Amino acid sequence: MNNRLFVLFFAILSLSCFEAAASHIVGGEMTYKYRGDSMGYHRYQVSLIIYEDCQNGQPEAIRQDNPAYIAVYPAGSIIPYRVDSIPFTTSIPVPANFTNACVSNIPPTCLLKKTFIMYYAFPNNSTGYIIDNQRCCRNNAVMNIQSPGDKGSTYYCYIPPSYIPNNSAVFKNYPPQIICLNNPLFYDHSATDADGDSLSYGFATPLLGASDADIKPWPPTPPPFDTVLYNAPYSSQQPMTGYPAIQVDARTGMITGTPNRIGRYLVTVYCNEYRNGILINTITREFQFVVTDCSKVVIADIPIFSGEPNTYIVDCEDYKINFVNTSSGGFAYHWDFGFPGVTDTSSAFEPTYIYPDTGTFTVKLVVNPGSTCPDSISRLVKVYPKFHAAFTDSGGRCPGLAVSFLDLSTASIKPITYWKWYFGDGDSSLVQNPQHTYKFGGVFDVMLISMNVKDCADTALKHVFIDNFGPFAGNDTTIVKGEKIQFNATGGTSYRWSPPDFLDDTTVFDPTGFYPDAGTYTYMVHVTSPYGCSGYDTIIVTVVNQAAFSVPTAFTPNGDGLNDFFKPVAIGYRGLNYFRVFNRWGEEVFFTTNLETGWDGTNHKKPADMGTYFWEISFKDRFGKDGNMKGDVTLIR
Repeated sequence: MNNRLFVLFFAILSLSCFEAAASHIVGGEMTYKYRGDSMGYHRYQVSLIIYEDCQNGQPEAIRQDNPAYIAVYPAGSIIPYRVDSIPFTTSIPVPANFTNACVSNIPPTCLLKKTFIMYYAFPNNSTGYIIDNQRCCRNNAVMNIQSPGDKGSTYYCYIPPSYIPNNSAVFKNYPPQIICLNNPLFYDHSATDADGDSLSYGFATPLLGASDADIKPWPPTPPPFDTVLYNAPYSSQQPMTGYPAIQVDARTGMITGTPNRIGRYLVTVYCNEYRNGILINTITREFQFVVTDCSKVVIADIPIFSGEPNTYIVDCEDYKINFVNTSSGGFAYHWDFGFPGVTDTSSAFEPTYIYPDTGTFTVKLVVNPGSTCPDSISRLVKVYPKFHAAFTDSGGRCPGLAVSFLDLSTASIKPITYWKWYFGDGDSSLVQNPQHTYKFGGVFDVMLISMNVKDCADTALKHVFIDNFGPFAGNDTTIVKGEKIQFNATGGTSYRWSPPDFLDDTTVFDPTGFYPDAGTYTYMVHVTSPYGCSGYDTIIVTVVNQAAFSVPTAFTPNGDGLNDFFKPVAIGYRGLNYFRVFNRWGEEVFFTTNLETGWDGTNHKKPADMGTYFWEISFKDRFGKDGNMKGDVTLIR
């Protein structure tokens, strides 16, 4: 029998003996080394690393990882160049990378790093080779992807064409097995490259590659490989929740952020290799980060009293800083105030320090220094005195006239880069020296917030008065000829009436008009306020031949603002004794002695019925003689 067919038959027979899919795979990666040329072949050493959870994984499942099935495909082909069954070379425990002995609830961990090493000699090829391994399944507790317990993974590497001899990049550090909730994460996930290629980093989407139905494919399938599906709100670029967000620095490979949710998260990081500005290779590492609630015995903490990241305070008043200590579990403290060239420290719980100069300084607090359970924290302090916001205003004090605002803010560190004005009437501006026009009079609280290039900010507040100016000549009126009318204009302190016809004085607010003949007279009054505001208003005086009452015959009290009230209009009468309204049964539904008050169509505060109502008026005429009038009105709804 052909040896390759025998190996394939044996592998298929072995696969049939697997009872269940494993759920112990924590992560993996594949890298390679270039070992030179020999007789037209390019030789490579390829390393597959699988990380196994020996704390929660089944021993039988871990045993079944050995051997690993490896397939080699010419890039772009789905026919394998070769398929190998490779036993592991080493299996070693991975340290937890968690050394804080003062955490009171360190969870148990066990992680194995299993390495499989293959040696290949490839003939010349213009596309390169893809080498892959597939295995099921991941740890079922992973919470950021769908169905992790029955979804396998693919670990692969790409070897460039033969005319580009290359060593893959290799990640330097083991991933941490334990990450503390709400504690800043600083993990160096960078790599080294034997060829000196330029490297860049980022998060990638993990690959699928095996399943419950075929937990260890022979041969591993060729690319393109399927990718995992994420559970919301997670994604390849946000594999974990955190504040600040979990991110990887593209230049350094440093993963930072503060995880804020307990759980197990699948994370994949890529490393791109660039040679002469051209991307020649990418390697990835898949791993699971476990975020747990670490109960630290000692916690060093300096609060943040600014809007700047990791900044204790931005002080723009003076050089004196009072430090607040919110640490716990401490009995001794060591502060280093971070001023360069000066050894300024303190052992006080909450010290005060006067900085010799302006600048941004890194303050470090060590709690219980020199003990078996210390902790430390660093914050930034920004000292940039002095900064003071101020402004003045000028211009019109009348509605409709522009008021000019002038920024007078001062700063020792310039330039001033930000202004936000609130004018007190709902409008605002970002201009340094704005103009604003108020539509109405009143006292407005104007506020300026200004900020300099060092983020020092201050607020200035000032009351701005605008004259509540509104010239008013009075209501239009009707009188009987031979009578006088007393005008009563308002809105200012200076008045001028025109035309002067029938007026006794055109320069006062309350001239008297006397009209011997009937007619219609229109007057305009020019009003000036003490603040220089000026404007006009008009009044119409109608002069009739004789006194009269005008009483409507119907009204519609439906609330539309038209003809809603029933009231008489008196011309040339001295006063009203009473105005009464009765329904058809003689019940009084309305009574008033004020000519300006009308009936709103209600009876005992309820809408009166439609129909005819009767009214009676008792009045005094212009000579003081009493008189009466009666009639009816129709209420329509």
